[in-house]
Amino acid sequence: MSDMAKKMSAKARAAARKQRDKWKTKRWYTIRAPRHPWNYQNIGETIGESDEHIIGRIYEMTQQEFNGDFTKMHVMLRFRVSGTVGQDALTTFVGHHHQTNHIRRQIRRYRGKIDDVVDVVSEDGYLVRIKPLIITQKRVQTSVKQSIRAKIRDVLLGYVAKTTYDTLQVAMLDGSLETEIQNQIKTIYPCRSVVIRKSQLLQEGVEREEGPTLDEIHAEEARKEAEIKAKKAAALAEAMAEELVDEDDEIDVPVDELPSNIKDAVEEAVPGATITEAEIESEDGQAVFEVTVEKDGKEYEVEVTPQGEVLEVEEEDDDEDEQDVDYASMTVAELKELLKAAGKPVSGKKAELIERLQE
Repeated sequence: MSDMAKKMSAKARAAARKQRDKWKTKRWYTIRAPRHPWNYQNIGETIGESDEHIIGRIYEMTQQEFNGDFTKMHVMLRFRVSGTVGQDALTTFVGHHHQTNHIRRQIRRYRGKIDDVVDVVSEDGYLVRIKPLIITQKRVQTSVKQSIRAKIRDVLLGYVAKTTYDTLQVAMLDGSLETEIQNQIKTIYPCRSVVIRKSQLLQEGVEREEGPTLDEIHAEEARKEAEIKAKKAAALAEAMAEELVDEDDEIDVPVDELPSNIKDAVEEAVPGATITEAEIESEDGQAVFEVTVEKDGKEYEVEVTPQGEVLEVEEEDDDEDEQDVDYASMTVAELKELLKAAGKPVSGKKAELIERLQE
C-alpha cells in the first residue's frame, strides 16, 4: 500500500471514529405542547447534540395521537421547538393540515367544492393563515360560491379578532370553528361538510405568562405515575390474595417481580437495604406485602400495603431466637456440640453448660 493510500485510510478511520463519537454527546429531550392551552402536555421525544440543534425543529403527529380522538386520525398537527428547559423541549403550535387522501375522498363529481385562503389576526396579535373547505351536496353556481366565500371571510375575521390564539387552537381542533361557519352559511346554501383543512402560523403575538409551571407539571406527572404503580400493585396483590385460603396462608413473590411502588416504599423505610425475599399474606382479610431486607448485617421485615403504605418495620432479633431454645431438654452431648460451635469451653455439669450457652 502506498503512503498516500495509508494516509487516506487513516483519515477515513479517524472520520468514522469521530462520527461514532457524536452519538455519545446526543441526549433525549421530552417534547411538550405549548403552555396555553395544552399545559405542557408530553407529546413525544427527540434526540439532539445540544439545545441549539433542536431549536426550530418541527414535530408532527396525528390528532388521534395527541388527544385520542380516533375520528381525527387524518389530521396532522405541527409543533415547532422554540426553546428548552433542562430536558424539556418547549414548542409552539404552528398549524395543522388534513391529509390529502382524506380530502380527495370527500370530493365527488356531483358535489360542489368551495375553498379559500383567509389571513386573520387574533386578539393577542397572532397572524394565522386559515384555509377552509366546504363541500356541498350538489354543484353550485359561481355566484353562490362567491357569496359563501364572502360569508366565510366575515365569520373568520370577526371570530378570530375576538379570540386569543390558544382559544383558536382549541376551536380549530375540536370542530367548534367549523360548526360556527356552517351555521352562518347554511342560509345561503346547504352544505355537506365544512372543515378547516389547513392552518399556518405566520407571525407570533403576545405570549401569556400565567398558567402552570413546568415544575408543577412534573409534579403532577410524578403523582399520576405513582397512582398507576399503586393500582398495578393493588391489582397484583388482589389477584394473589384470591389464592389465599385462610389467614395462615402465604404466597412467595420473586424479588424481581415485586411492584416498583413496593420497592420504593421499602427503600424509603430502610434506606440502602437489600431485599432478600418477599411474600403476600392476609391480615384481617387484607392482602399485605411482607418484605425481608438486610442492611449492615441486620435483618428487617417491612410490611407494606399494595398502595405502598408502610405499616410496620421490625428488626429481627437473633438473641430472642436463641433464648427460645429449650436447652434443658437437650442431652449433655448436644449441649457440648453447641458450645464447640460457639468456641466456648465444654467442661462442667449440664447446668453449667446451659448457663454458658445463655451468656
